[in-house]
Amino acid sequence: MTVEIEDTYAEAFRSLYVEILITARDRQWLDHAINAATGHASSSIMCDCESGLDRYVGPGGDESFQTPDGRPGAICQLHVPRFWKPRVEKLEQALLARVSQNVLTCPTARCFAPEHAASENYFRLGRKVAYFGGGFERLASRHGRDVWLIPTMGGDFYIDRRFPYHDGVMGGNLWFMADSVDASLSAAERAVAACQEIPGVITPFPGGVAASGSKAGSRYKFLFASTNERFCPTLRDQQDVTTELPDGVESAMEIIINGTSLEAISAATQAAISAASGTPGLVKISAGNYGGRLGKSWVWLIPENHPVESTTPTT
Repeated sequence: MTVEIEDTYAEAFRSLYVEILITARDRQWLDHAINAATGHASSSIMCDCESGLDRYVGPGGDESFQTPDGRPGAICQLHVPRFWKPRVEKLEQALLARVSQNVLTCPTARCFAPEHAASENYFRLGRKVAYFGGGFERLASRHGRDVWLIPTMGGDFYIDRRFPYHDGVMGGNLWFMADSVDASLSAAERAVAACQEIPGVITPFPGGVAASGSKAGSRYKFLFASTNERFCPTLRDQQDVTTELPDGVESAMEIIINGTSLEAISAATQAAISAASGTPGLVKISAGNYGGRLGKSWVWLIPENHPVESTTPTT
């Protein structure tokens, strides 16, 4: 069966993001730290940030990127929308809470800034986390960098002093419409696996996949987002719903892609489409947009049909 790839775009929008490099004794404890630090961070609709694993680095991962302490490591991203106010303070608050509560507490874990160069914009995260030391914290030189050492019952916790933050992009997305739940989920899983091979992007939902794709607005005034009824298979025959699902589609899954740049998200989008297209039972691949009302960073599913000069600028 030929899969239809709709000639449309995912409407992404600008973000602020910060990266953390977590290391641990082994992959097991590294994964515990990653999962805790990036938990409850799927959607800015009701989370303090959107967060996820970019890539594993060092031993057992991308060995072109060596961790400061030579141990297994992972780079994670935290994003907040630029339209949030005050965005810098909200990103710092999310970063502080997640590192202090979920990385500091994880056995054998350490926390570094992936880029150890001077930056104009940064958070003094190390000093704030170090207050947990109760007066016994100290600055020291470890692995060629100045870090805070915080004594804990499990030994000293290492954390860099400064963590730079940057402009990024949120809200890249793909929809996988299929003839069954199993088929749509399989397509989404293949897409997520392909995104994981592209440096600089994250897929923040559980397992990278969202079953509850949403739209802006709601019948209820106290909600600013709600289920996207036009793409809910069980509402296809409801009189007050105009379905937009192709015939034969019984399930649609979505992935969200955030990243360091529009180029990174575009590369991940193409990798995801290529990986998912051969999934048995997949009918159509599409994406969500609001006609430019949400964001000005457009990620085209068929980019060759849309030269750079014809796309909406990212600023």
